[in-house]
Amino acid sequence: MSLSSGPASRALSLPTTWRSATRTLCCWSRQTGLVLLGPPGEPELEACRKSLGVEEVLDAAALSRRFPGFRLQAGQVAVLDSTAGVLFADRALRAVQEVFRRHGGTLRDGEKVLSIQPGATVTVTTTAGVYKAPRLIITAGAWTGAFVEQLGLRLPLQPLRIDVCYWREKQPGSAGLGSVSPCFLTLGLSQAPHGIYGLPSIEYPGLMKVCHHHGTPTDPEKRDQAPSSAPRPDIAVLSSFISSYLPGLETQPAVMETCLYTNTPDEDFILDRHPKFSNIVIGAGFSGHGFKLAPVVGKLLCELSLGEEPSYNMAHFAITRFPDVLGAAQ
Repeated sequence: MSLSSGPASRALSLPTTWRSATRTLCCWSRQTGLVLLGPPGEPELEACRKSLGVEEVLDAAALSRRFPGFRLQAGQVAVLDSTAGVLFADRALRAVQEVFRRHGGTLRDGEKVLSIQPGATVTVTTTAGVYKAPRLIITAGAWTGAFVEQLGLRLPLQPLRIDVCYWREKQPGSAGLGSVSPCFLTLGLSQAPHGIYGLPSIEYPGLMKVCHHHGTPTDPEKRDQAPSSAPRPDIAVLSSFISSYLPGLETQPAVMETCLYTNTPDEDFILDRHPKFSNIVIGAGFSGHGFKLAPVVGKLLCELSLGEEPSYNMAHFAITRFPDVLGAAQ
């Protein structure tokens, strides 16, 4: 959350967005390129190709020549974005926090928010104290739904527990999927309607990160309590995909971790003022693809909080696009 007392879209450039926020990318990012995989003519794939200004579409043979670790299926195509890369989240957050401090901001970590009282002056009570300010921005991730309920809003936010899987190369260095390989993202594949994405061998040497862009509904307070025997259908989806598309990898994960998504029904963000308390701004529902846009999201939330005209069209991110939300707030 952010107390303020001072005066979106996928087409946004990731490097430009982060560079403008911190003035450097060298220490906490790596340019790898991104391969988009899908059937020819798939609408989202075509929209990405046109947005990138890419004319070349790679078939299975062309993709294999360029990146031997990938095996497209018959009739499928790939689009390459050579400008894309990986953000190292911990380093990126530290860099942004340092910029925040240099401009006079104060970070208060390890404080659980107990209550929010709206009004001309917003009061936030935590386990460490009471804070008052004329404006409040709520960006509480999977806990946002619970916080805004006490403010009379019932937002359609669904926390999901995501399996984060790392897969070992069968022969280290021989699969063409090492640290120099590109990221990838599937679009419109029938066997993975929610999409599958992969990152090169960066976090764990010899292990490629490949994940299903979907998960299991969860209570964020109990996200680590799922029994080890609980069914994990996403692993079967991933194993089948790897067997067909990434034959140089083992078909069972070597390392499994978890993370949280907070999804909206349409998987677009919520970036809007509270419909009753205009000095409270909400940023939520980032649906697993928000971090890369954090600087521009922060800019928009700041503009909303200060009552300024947003820099971008906000219609896709309005609370009112969902039914039966305003009634609870009136």
